[in-house]
Amino acid sequence: MPNKVNKSEDQQDAEAEVKGFHDDLGPFVVAAEATRMEMVFADAGQPGNPIIFANDAFLSLTGYAREEVLGQSFNFLMAQGADAEALGQVAEEFEGHGTGGSEILYRRKDGSEFWAALFICPVRDQDEKIVQYFASFVDLTRHRDEETRSKMLIDELNHRVKNTLATVQAIVWQALRTANDPLVIRQAIGSRLFALSRSHDLLTRENWQGAGLHDLIRDTLEPFGVTHDRRDRIVIAGENVRFPPKEALALSIAFNELATNAVKYGALANETGSILVDWSVETTQGGPRLLLQWREKGGPAVTPPARKGFGTQMIERGLAHELRGTVHLDYREEGLAVTMDIPAPGARDG
Repeated sequence: MPNKVNKSEDQQDAEAEVKGFHDDLGPFVVAAEATRMEMVFADAGQPGNPIIFANDAFLSLTGYAREEVLGQSFNFLMAQGADAEALGQVAEEFEGHGTGGSEILYRRKDGSEFWAALFICPVRDQDEKIVQYFASFVDLTRHRDEETRSKMLIDELNHRVKNTLATVQAIVWQALRTANDPLVIRQAIGSRLFALSRSHDLLTRENWQGAGLHDLIRDTLEPFGVTHDRRDRIVIAGENVRFPPKEALALSIAFNELATNAVKYGALANETGSILVDWSVETTQGGPRLLLQWREKGGPAVTPPARKGFGTQMIERGLAHELRGTVHLDYREEGLAVTMDIPAPGARDG
């Protein structure tokens, strides 16, 4: 707190001013003392407009005792005392040229900062001379915190929307490149957007804090009968390790591709095939790695495709890039086997 000049003299003057308030403006001062709005009176005849009255609400907001406030310059609480813009705003309020409600950054006795809207009104004597200034403060701390939080939420929403649109763009572009039949294109896009939608639903239930791998796979495979007639044919085994939202979306779309392929050509294309999805986390010199396997068996005999379609490219290239690992598809005769070797969640570089 700045040193006061002639503190005891200023204190006496302040006490005299307060007594004058009670004598001349008794009901008003009593109301100012009782109200929960932070209020002070400042002397209009002294340089710096020293404070000559402060109510309990103001003292509670700032953490100061009354004797520490009386006699201080009106701007002694400003967090950035040399801030020309803020000083200009306060000066305009005193001169009556301000718009009212200037937002100023102040500092409490304990050093913490807070924003307050400042309103200043002159107090005139019978000759219309300004003798004091009446100032009220509106604590904006909660408002500012909510404003900051809202901005963060908007920024996060923009980030999610951009990522989602980029994913949708990739789905549509690749579907158009790998198919000519409008019906095939529509089905391909529709299936992948449906998978994207389900993964969004899962992440929304988790407040976009990520998703457990077991939950993610089960949720993605549910439309393929994981909880109905095929529930004994699809086995998911592994701890429910959590992935961040972006990686979770990529995995969800990849598992949708694998399940779609299994229904058309693989283990789910007949009544006897089955799928095992399992994973484990292993410690390596480069850090913990998650090793995941998708293994099909019992379906129609498998042969490697003549060319790689969108689904295969997306899993081998897109997923590997997104997860910063390796993805290998092995077209064994007894069934497709997919191996993913990726950094375990939490082991990734920022």
